[in-house]
Amino acid sequence: MSNEPTYAVVEKFVSVDGEGPTAGALSVFIRLAGCNLRCTWCDTCYAQTHQSATESITLTQLVDYVNQTGIAHVTLTGGEPLLHPHVKELLQALSFVTVHVETNGSIDIEPFRVGEHVHFVVDYKLPGSGMEHTMCLENLEKVTLADAYKFVIADAVDMQKAVALVKQYNLTCKTQVYFSTVFAEMTPADVVEVMKQEKLNGIKLQLQLHKYIWDPSDRGV
Repeated sequence: MSNEPTYAVVEKFVSVDGEGPTAGALSVFIRLAGCNLRCTWCDTCYAQTHQSATESITLTQLVDYVNQTGIAHVTLTGGEPLLHPHVKELLQALSFVTVHVETNGSIDIEPFRVGEHVHFVVDYKLPGSGMEHTMCLENLEKVTLADAYKFVIADAVDMQKAVALVKQYNLTCKTQVYFSTVFAEMTPADVVEVMKQEKLNGIKLQLQLHKYIWDPSDRGV
C-alpha cells in the first residue's frame, strides 16, 4: 500500500484570480476541504467540512494536474488549506510554479515557508466576521513584501479596526495591503472615502473580481 499523501479536494480548476496580488491573472485553483472558522459572511461554506470533498487526490495526481494545465501560478485555498496535515509536502512539490496560499489568519504562517515560490495572502477577520478572537496576531509581524494582508470590511466598525491595525503594525511597509468589501453589504465608495480621509497610502481597494465576471453564486470559475 502506498504511503503517498492524499488531499481532500473540493474543487480544482483554471480561472483568473479574483483577489489578492495576482487578481486578473490566470491561476490553477486547488480548494482543500475543511475550515476551523465560521465567518458570518463566508462565501465558501461548501468547503467548511471534510465531508465537502468531492475527490481524494494523491500528491502525484495534484502535481500532474497543475503541470498539465501549463499555468505558472497556483492559488491554494479552502476552507483553510494550512489545516491539511500534508500541505507542506504539496507546497514543496509545487516548486516549479508560484503559489499563493489563501489563509484565514488564524494559523501561524511561518512553519509553511518552504521555498521562495510560496507566498501568503493572509486574512484578518474583522469584528463583523464574528471570528476576530481567533486571529494569530504574530502573522502581522511575520508577513513580507512578497505576501499580502487582506481586510474584508462589512461595516464602519470593521473599517475603523482595519485602519487602526494597518497603522499600529505599520503594515504598508511590511507587506501588500488590500481592503475588500463584503459583497453587496459594504459600499466600496465608502471605503474609498475613508482611505482618502485617513491618507492611506500603500493600500489598495480590491473588489472580488470573479463575482463581477460571473454570477456571484457560481463555483469553479
